[in-house]
Amino acid sequence: MAAAVEVPQVRIAGGRLSDDLRALWVVWKRELIRFGRNRMRIVTSLAQPVLFLFVLGTGLSTIIHTSGNFDFRTFMFPGVLGMTVLFTSIFSAISIVWDREFGFLREMLVAPVHRWTLVLGKCLGGASVATIQGAIMLALAGLVGVPYRPVLMLVLLAEMGLTAFALTAFGVMLAARISDVQSFQVVTQLFVLPMFFLSGAVFPVTRLPVWLGVLSKIDPLSYAVDPLRKAVFSFIALPPSVRATFDPGVSWGSWELPVAVELLLVGVAAALMLTAAIRQFSRPA
Repeated sequence: MAAAVEVPQVRIAGGRLSDDLRALWVVWKRELIRFGRNRMRIVTSLAQPVLFLFVLGTGLSTIIHTSGNFDFRTFMFPGVLGMTVLFTSIFSAISIVWDREFGFLREMLVAPVHRWTLVLGKCLGGASVATIQGAIMLALAGLVGVPYRPVLMLVLLAEMGLTAFALTAFGVMLAARISDVQSFQVVTQLFVLPMFFLSGAVFPVTRLPVWLGVLSKIDPLSYAVDPLRKAVFSFIALPPSVRATFDPGVSWGSWELPVAVELLLVGVAAALMLTAAIRQFSRPA
């Protein structure tokens, strides 16, 4: 008589938290691998912030008069950090459009895991890449009068990480319904440049016309750049007049928002963008 063959048990993937966490890890790791292998992307992504900081910043320093030994590029440095995170985070979502065009996204969406894990992994991966880019820019801090204090560096990294996550979620939300790369680039440029210039990254928001001041307060990036600047300025001795001009903060009427409130607003925006992105991916194609 033929011997009985024992059939091993087969477990269908999906439905378990461990499967979701593994999918999240794979998507996050894929973003870091793609970033690490594309060294040209690392270099070219830093070219624009360096030009803004050392070319535009130096040029503006010759026409903007400050008291004492204050360097205008010190004012611009937090804004350039915000710009680095902004551009890297938004355009990291372009890989979703590429994946859709080449069919890889379809394979991800049919995986037996919850779709929120794919979206969260993508947002964490893009935020990690943007934070790494911002960390590279921190190496230039001493050239513009920003001290290399460990506490300051850690605070800036944490604030950049939160900002990067919110902006990556925003980019993923846009990319979820855009089918080609050209359209995505046009749509993101419609948002990226106004967000950058209205945030006070390259000029003080004091003494602005009323309409420009209102737009600056509507800009969510304003609430990310201001904590970066306050962190930098807290480690620099400045005359009160210079601090009032170049570190005015963000005010709603007569109330100047504390840093904790600004970061809370960025966190709320990140949660809303992430929720919207998950809803977009959960809809039938």
